[in-house]
Amino acid sequence: MSDKIPVQDITPVKVVDSVDLYAKREKIYTRAFTGIYRNLRVVGGGLLFLLYFGTVWLTWNGRQAVWWDLPARKFHVFGATFWPQDFVLLSALLIISAFGLFFITVWAGRIWCGYTCPQSVFTWVFMWAEKVTEGDRNQRIKLDKAPMSASKFGRKLAKHGIWVAVSLATAITFVGYFTPIRELIPDLFTLRLDGWGLFWVGFFTLATYGNAGYLREQVCIYMCPYARFQSVMFDKDTLIVSYDPRRGEHRGPRKKNADYQAQGLGDCVDCLMCVQVCPTGIDIRDGLQVECIGCAACIDACDTIMDKMDYPRGLISYTTEHNLAGQQTQVVRPRLIGYAVALLAMCSVFVYAVVERPLVELDVLKDRVLYRENEQGRIENVYTLKIMNKAQTDQTFVVKASGLPGLAYEGKREIRALAGEVLSVPVELSIDPEQLPSSTNEILFRIESVDDARIHNDADSRFIGPSVR
Repeated sequence: MSDKIPVQDITPVKVVDSVDLYAKREKIYTRAFTGIYRNLRVVGGGLLFLLYFGTVWLTWNGRQAVWWDLPARKFHVFGATFWPQDFVLLSALLIISAFGLFFITVWAGRIWCGYTCPQSVFTWVFMWAEKVTEGDRNQRIKLDKAPMSASKFGRKLAKHGIWVAVSLATAITFVGYFTPIRELIPDLFTLRLDGWGLFWVGFFTLATYGNAGYLREQVCIYMCPYARFQSVMFDKDTLIVSYDPRRGEHRGPRKKNADYQAQGLGDCVDCLMCVQVCPTGIDIRDGLQVECIGCAACIDACDTIMDKMDYPRGLISYTTEHNLAGQQTQVVRPRLIGYAVALLAMCSVFVYAVVERPLVELDVLKDRVLYRENEQGRIENVYTLKIMNKAQTDQTFVVKASGLPGLAYEGKREIRALAGEVLSVPVELSIDPEQLPSSTNEILFRIESVDDARIHNDADSRFIGPSVR
């Protein structure tokens, strides 16, 4: 007989429905609008387009003014030519840009995203193409729901034609900063462009077309890391696009001249215009959200409705959390001052480094033979001088060596170097052994331009001799 008591599991079986972690993108149909912030964005975008598409066509001393000549490892920026040895300047520029972004974020939130980010600028251009070819919001919704017809096909073809044209122009311009634009365009359209050139033109055309035409807000929400770490830099005094619930609630429709306050309504007429103009499809009335790029489209749309209703503007505005809570906003605060001081200091150092950077590079390589004794009984060391003329003109250089009394220089003292030329010059130094203070001695090589006294550089090395007793 078994001592075990039979046990039956009577726990109800819970059926768990499968959960799809992927949410299909819902297409956003933005409405056309007008307003001061839209005008600022149009002017700013126009200036950025002029800078981007126009700079590549400028010339300087017979060459393209801004040209990143990768095969020759030369980076021309108007009157200055930078070399791989100047890479530290690029690193410094990136750090300065990062601190500039930190500063602007602490002060005014995601204003960079809303007005100057390339993703936002090109998205607005592509949305404009949609409007001129397919109509405004309601017309586009109706068109997408309608069956395919000759009219619909023509409108879609025109839209994608503009998208491709803008994308191709963007790609050609970008590649034109690395391959002279006046050679690139004829070679491209006569199919003489090399394979790598065709690849990069095609790649950036596809990238612009896909990002601005299809991904759009998905780039801002899911792909851009800035949306994630911006909250670390925000504080209650940061300017953000916000809805004022104290003034707007409760929401509801009403007639223009109705006594809406007697009905318990606020200034928000619940027209949803702020939602319909938002490029990321959010409702700003729900509060600050990670999807908000600070473009102020909702401000322009809401102000238009407030004007029609004869209500004061500013139901949605650039404001701060302190201001919304009825408290004083501190514009000048320690963190903002800290970023400003750091940014100013780094900019000053960067400008100084660019202006004072040596236009001749000098590297000294000592021969593997430590020293030798020549026919006169003098101690000799052999060196190889690597000289790079970083100036844009040919230069004649004079080389000197110092650091030890009685040090004799044997070799070519005057060296002619073409613009951008790199030379290897053998040099021999000798000294009377009795004048050697020690077996290892510090010496200094100096190179100076005969043509321009501002061009010079120094390099340290060592003179090796026998042990001194």
